[in-house]
Amino acid sequence: MRRRDFVRSAGSAVVLGALPACATPPPAESSFTLWSWVHGNRDRDAAEWRRLFARLREAGFQAVLVGGGDIELVSGAARAEGLEYHRWFWTLNRNGDARVQEDHPEWFTVSRNLESSLEHPPYVGYYRWVCPSRAPVREYLRGRIAELAANPAVDGVHLDYVRHCDVILPRGLWERYDLVQDVEHPEFDFCYCEVCREQFAALDGRDPVEIADPTADEAWRRFRWDSVTGAVRELADAAHENGKPITAAVFPTPSIARRLVRQDWDRWPLDRFFSMLYQGFYLEDIPWIGDGVREGVAALRDRGDATPLNAGLYLPSLDPPALGEAVATARRAGASGVSTFEMDGLTDEHLAALRDAVS
Repeated sequence: MRRRDFVRSAGSAVVLGALPACATPPPAESSFTLWSWVHGNRDRDAAEWRRLFARLREAGFQAVLVGGGDIELVSGAARAEGLEYHRWFWTLNRNGDARVQEDHPEWFTVSRNLESSLEHPPYVGYYRWVCPSRAPVREYLRGRIAELAANPAVDGVHLDYVRHCDVILPRGLWERYDLVQDVEHPEFDFCYCEVCREQFAALDGRDPVEIADPTADEAWRRFRWDSVTGAVRELADAAHENGKPITAAVFPTPSIARRLVRQDWDRWPLDRFFSMLYQGFYLEDIPWIGDGVREGVAALRDRGDATPLNAGLYLPSLDPPALGEAVATARRAGASGVSTFEMDGLTDEHLAALRDAVS
């Protein structure tokens, strides 16, 4: 099994189960929103940011999810062009956090092989994850979210990498990266750190490293879902206490997310979800996007609320006609909008297709 760079937003392959044939009625036209992820750490001045954001606004976009870069500079440009500025935050993947890596190496997740993701990052070098079971990790992340939410230049906080490492990657990437992941391999199975083991033993009476088949153990799976969910609840509190909404990029559907990245997102108290419905990663076509939207919307409805769900769309897999079809498919399936990954990939032809799809 070779270790190579792979697309950071990769999901994990699974065939969607059967879904009801009837489509959820689309939301009212005024509530269907266009968003885009934006890499904010580009070398651009305020005038260039304003030009790019004006281009989005003219195409009907309402908001941007911006990672990196100067908050005041990019937020000021976005707001000047009538767009909301939401700060895109890498949550449990702390690869770029030198202070944490240097001061708290014990915070990082441990594989079933008992190797730290700090010292032995799975797949690629930037896959260094902190453990959501640890109280100091939650306290640290809560402080970071509170700081962002308290900033007047920030309209909302957007979580990413709020999960465990992918135990299985998308089927569409196996051949490209010489991987065979028809089972859960121990080097990609997290987290078996001392804190997780102690907490699970206190709840269940067993040490997870001694479970004969941890991949099939429901209690052990549930523990890891709950550890991420517990952390998200604290981060949501931090944002809401500062009067700001909080959102997250999540794996395509609740069932895919639970199985492949230990992410139980339909239980999270967020203000909007962005499900990454990147059909090419899953060797699927555009109708699959609609199936994923229906599953996500149904799961949120079943919990008793109508939290908006935007379909995340991956531009390298969508030429302009396909993007228009994907937007229309997501809207018919009940999505509250879409978000594109990412702004720099939006050609004039893409924007024209978006305008036609939502008109």
